[in-house]
Amino acid sequence: MWTLFRKELSSFFTSLTGYIVVIIFLLINSLFMWVFPGTINVVESGYANLDALFIMAPWVFLFLVPAVTMRLFSEEKKTGTIDLLLTRPLSDMQIVLAKYLAGTGIVIISLIPTFVYFYSIWQLGDPVGNLDLGGTWGAYIGLLFLASIYVAIGVFASSLSDNQIISFLIAVSLSFVFYVGFDSLAQLSSADQLAFYIKNLGINEHYSSISRGVIDSRDIIYFLAVITIFLLFTRTVLQSRKW
Repeated sequence: MWTLFRKELSSFFTSLTGYIVVIIFLLINSLFMWVFPGTINVVESGYANLDALFIMAPWVFLFLVPAVTMRLFSEEKKTGTIDLLLTRPLSDMQIVLAKYLAGTGIVIISLIPTFVYFYSIWQLGDPVGNLDLGGTWGAYIGLLFLASIYVAIGVFASSLSDNQIISFLIAVSLSFVFYVGFDSLAQLSSADQLAFYIKNLGINEHYSSISRGVIDSRDIIYFLAVITIFLLFTRTVLQSRKW
């Protein structure tokens, strides 16, 4: 499994996809944090925080992650190597996990350079270091979980079609629904209790919760459950080729 994982991860960078994703992610977030005018601009707002990163990153990942994952199975199907892949001495779940972990690896690599933002904001604080560390680290954890769900959705979408564009569109649509779709649906409900349960089906409710710096086991369970569900869906799609 780890051999396949390393192969998939290295392929992102041999094809320049990995570099492009990291550069675009950092560029867009940097522009909104430091250049574009607005309430989340650090210089303009006068507040030393990383709110801009944690507000913009989910939207940037919403498109970048599907762009990364769309080829994971679609390319294998189109070139006919999927059958060869399935004959490896690996279980279907190990194949799914290897590709999922490779996609998640790109997310982690994208987030590592943002610690430069963290250091900059730390130095800009008055006094130096005047930063809500609990909220910041909680938001980083939440962002990693959020992007990990996007990866799981993207891997599933990639298994559905041999057309990468179709896989991309499916992944973006599903990720959008899970990020803000349930919030919008909850607003249509006149029953507060029902609205509460609907909102809790979406990513944003749990991402916002964990971003406050409180690591709630219910949020962790939610993220892990959604990731697991989509990985199991992907395994089922692969197994259906053998029926």
